[in-house]
Amino acid sequence: MCFVSRLARLPLAHQPGEVWEYGHSTDVLGRVIEVASGQPLDQFLDSRLFRPLGMVDAGFWVPPEKLGRLVDAPAGAWIRPDRDVTKPTTLFSGGGGLVSTAADYLRFGQMLLNGGELDGARILAPATVRRMTTNSLPSDIQFVGGDMGPRGSASFGLGFGIRSDAASSWVPGSVGSFTWSGLWGTTFWIDPAEQLIAMQLIQVSGDFERFTRPFRNLTYGAFLIPDPGMPISATAAVDQIALDELVGKYDFGQSTSSRDRMSPAYNNFSGIGADIDLVGSGVRIRRPQDHSPAAEAGLKPGDIITEIDDTPVKGLTLSQVIARLRGPVSSQTRLKISRAQDAPIEIAVTRAPIYVPGVELQVRIDAGNLVAEATGPWPILDFEKGKPVRLKAISGSEFHADDGDHTRITFERDLSGKVAGAVLNAGRWEQRGRLITRRAS
Repeated sequence: MCFVSRLARLPLAHQPGEVWEYGHSTDVLGRVIEVASGQPLDQFLDSRLFRPLGMVDAGFWVPPEKLGRLVDAPAGAWIRPDRDVTKPTTLFSGGGGLVSTAADYLRFGQMLLNGGELDGARILAPATVRRMTTNSLPSDIQFVGGDMGPRGSASFGLGFGIRSDAASSWVPGSVGSFTWSGLWGTTFWIDPAEQLIAMQLIQVSGDFERFTRPFRNLTYGAFLIPDPGMPISATAAVDQIALDELVGKYDFGQSTSSRDRMSPAYNNFSGIGADIDLVGSGVRIRRPQDHSPAAEAGLKPGDIITEIDDTPVKGLTLSQVIARLRGPVSSQTRLKISRAQDAPIEIAVTRAPIYVPGVELQVRIDAGNLVAEATGPWPILDFEKGKPVRLKAISGSEFHADDGDHTRITFERDLSGKVAGAVLNAGRWEQRGRLITRRAS
């Protein structure tokens, strides 16, 4: 109550309906529940959620007999006094602080996937779940920080980020999938179209996307294709010159999933090559991408950009900042940087084409045979990094993997007759890639 009372005395950072920004709204909601129910939040959650769902290990603290199962916080991570889960607490936050297990969390997710019910226990009305998992934001709202908004092709419902656009999204999954994550890498998402619940319970400090993004990509990449087509029996002879035309690296975008249509072209832009978010004093560099203009110019994680080409960034939206950082290849932008305790410095960054590695397939010739191997961060279908797969010719433009699930690969040509792309398993579940280099790397 004291915490929420203190929040109530603070001025609004934005007018309602103008900006989406991560904040303390769910903490306030926890206090609203206490007032409306006449119960402390821990008792309300226990009686109305945990016990009805059979969530036997969920709560705000861990009793002594269960401490042996508690995972320690990451080394060097900060822990506030109200987050010492080994002792009872009096501050029950609506926005964080619970401890639980994978089994309990799965039951919570299954209740949501079922439309608010599990094993005869009705927790939420179906209409409530639909409202929670449907975009509730106006079309002209601005976004501050994180992967929400146009940058991540995600909208927001009531408590969940919602995948709203497949073509330019940063993650795979069906449109309508909903998700959220925790401070040290705990994350879950629910995909109603696939009847899928996925969760990852980890404790890491810093950049936990190096774990969460592979988990999501590998999950969808593991799905089998429902209709692989007719068995392949015919083979064709293709001369060496024709095979040589097919050699190169093909980019299939950021998704290993055959069920969505993430565009391989959404990363095609020229800029400085850094992950950023908005903070109170400016734009924070989360991470310069490897070998990017930002990295070569000396930008570091934690740097705060306060001006771009003599224009203060405070008050700009994230989209406006990104537009200013991007520009023609070889053009230069001047950034005023605040770094730790140092005096402000100015750094000039020369823009360059930015390519974010995703699903890549390298095709080359080995001992007279055409072979393919995944070279990006993710495997795709029959193709993995370090395991070249021999391709057998069905015709001069169509091949299939010699082993595994016999993935078909069809090479496409542009109007001039040059090879321009490749299609895996052409048809309803196809995955399309474009040729980005014409020789083996």
